[in-house]
Amino acid sequence: MRVRELGRFIRDQRASARLSLRKLSSLAGISNPYLSQIERGLRRPSAEILQAIAKALRISAETLYVKAGILEERTDTVDIGSTIRRDATLTQQQKKILLDLYQSFHTRPASRPKRAAKKTVRKVAAAKKTSARPASRNGSAKTRKPAARRRTRRTA
Repeated sequence: MRVRELGRFIRDQRASARLSLRKLSSLAGISNPYLSQIERGLRRPSAEILQAIAKALRISAETLYVKAGILEERTDTVDIGSTIRRDATLTQQQKKILLDLYQSFHTRPASRPKRAAKKTVRKVAAAKKTSARPASRNGSAKTRKPAARRRTRRTA
């Protein structure tokens, strides 16, 4: 049954967005009990309600339409590279930057090695040590208190 799958999907998306049921219903502009019934698979929402929920969750309405059975899932593939190259609104430099960025996602490994992360932490820790506060005139590391602000009365 697609209605239950849709409800579970919306509940999972709401949980991952860290939204309460009340907050999501408020953002989507629908009642709290109605949203609860949708999440439990008791109600089949309209396309307009799904669009409002998608907007509140900041996800594609098309995704919810597919889950609800309103739309068929796309099976076509899009060649991003040729689409970027054909875009007449982009300059050659912009096209090159976009293509390089897109290709970098496909050529690098999915996760960074742990070794690189440790080096970054060490560099940050070393930078913090070198940026210590200078000692005051008498050689102690005490800091001065800021001077008190003067309060002035405004006259109309």
